[in-house]
Amino acid sequence: MRVLLFTAAFALASLFCEAADKPNIIYILADDLGYNDLSCFGQDTLTTPHIDKLASGGMKLTRHYSGSTVCAPSRCVLMTGRHTGRASVRGNNAVLLNPGEATLASELKKAGYRTGCFGKWGIGHPPPRTDPNDRGFDEFYGYVNMFHAHNFYPEFLIRNGEVETLNNELDDIWKEMDDYGMGEAKEGAGVAKVKNNYAPNLITEEALKFIDKNAENPFFLYFALNMPHTNNEAGRKPYNNGMEVPDYGEYAGKDWPDPEKGFAQMMRLVDNYVGRIVAKVEEHGLADDTLIVFSSDNGPHQEGQHEMEFFDSNGILRGMKRDLTDGGIRVPTIAKWPGKIAAGSESDVLSGFQDMFPTFADVAGFDVPAGLDGHSLVPTFLGTTDEQKHHEFLYWEFLERGGKKAVTTAKWKAIQLDTMKPNPAPTALYDLENDPSEENDVAAEHPDIVKQMEEWIRKSHVPPLKQ
Repeated sequence: MRVLLFTAAFALASLFCEAADKPNIIYILADDLGYNDLSCFGQDTLTTPHIDKLASGGMKLTRHYSGSTVCAPSRCVLMTGRHTGRASVRGNNAVLLNPGEATLASELKKAGYRTGCFGKWGIGHPPPRTDPNDRGFDEFYGYVNMFHAHNFYPEFLIRNGEVETLNNELDDIWKEMDDYGMGEAKEGAGVAKVKNNYAPNLITEEALKFIDKNAENPFFLYFALNMPHTNNEAGRKPYNNGMEVPDYGEYAGKDWPDPEKGFAQMMRLVDNYVGRIVAKVEEHGLADDTLIVFSSDNGPHQEGQHEMEFFDSNGILRGMKRDLTDGGIRVPTIAKWPGKIAAGSESDVLSGFQDMFPTFADVAGFDVPAGLDGHSLVPTFLGTTDEQKHHEFLYWEFLERGGKKAVTTAKWKAIQLDTMKPNPAPTALYDLENDPSEENDVAAEHPDIVKQMEEWIRKSHVPPLKQ
């Protein structure tokens, strides 16, 4: 592991002058944003100046992994601190968080934080409208259902369990979907024909108000955008463009397909939203007292007529959303905390979404519940790397497309395909140090390593509780 450009190490005990001085915590989650979609991580066509500034003022985590390769289980891992071998939600299927399960929000609330979630909740299906509030959030505004979040001009959003109608009107495209053999429509999806309220704009305004209201109190803001995800339904015939934006902005004159103009503008909007959140924190003089983390819930998509390769969304990484190669689960992650995290620093510590729970517990000063799978990253943030606990490995399992499992160390990556079929594929092994694109399966050359990886895979899977 390496940490670049860090200043003098800080003792963990110096985090707070007094016990009551709890730092604010802001976690910003993009949706389907690839490792190479940010210019500070290598994107050379589009620019993300506000996010780049966040990175230059803090630390880039270059070996950070999402909880899963699709949204619901990834967000479950983030909120519960348990990897997908032990998580209650392991796919985009009809499962919910277990009753009474501790979440980041519920524990931070107990620790004296005001908690707010703005954007896409989407943990399990179909969650009750009050699910975010029931799981520890004092305030919620946005999409509770992950499929509802496909639409950027919805007819309604949810505020603390109540339906709030918007000035939008949707086409009834269910017949068209049936005509094109697309199967049964999913709840909440649609294509807007009257477009007056762009939901991400409304959600951002509510997040800013939350900061205004809680500037004098410690707060946890979970800003969970549904961008640059696509409206899957709007990307199907006869619509063919699921990258829904109010306009193409500076990209209108580009000689690009419309879905790519839409994707580029979505990235511009994401960057602007991040800039507004940071500016609001600074407006209240809270920058030094606020930890901001930015990440993505999984790798890039290729939906809504958007082509992942158009902007080289993953760089050298292979795969995309729904893959367990690094292209599906390695995500660009940034942490900024002025005076604590050295500006312009970088770490390749092996880490994942399960580490956020213990990290935020460390920051907020409470003990984590028993049985979590992560380690606090505060030592890495503060430069006291000799105190950092390290993962022996990280593990994922994914239920779709025949079933997939994967385990990675800092050097090795093992992937199993067709794990839910009678005859699973042989375990593939990749040397990430020498083959970060995972192009060459070297399992035959390292049988002992394959055996160890398979043992870790076996012991990491715990049958889920029946709901």
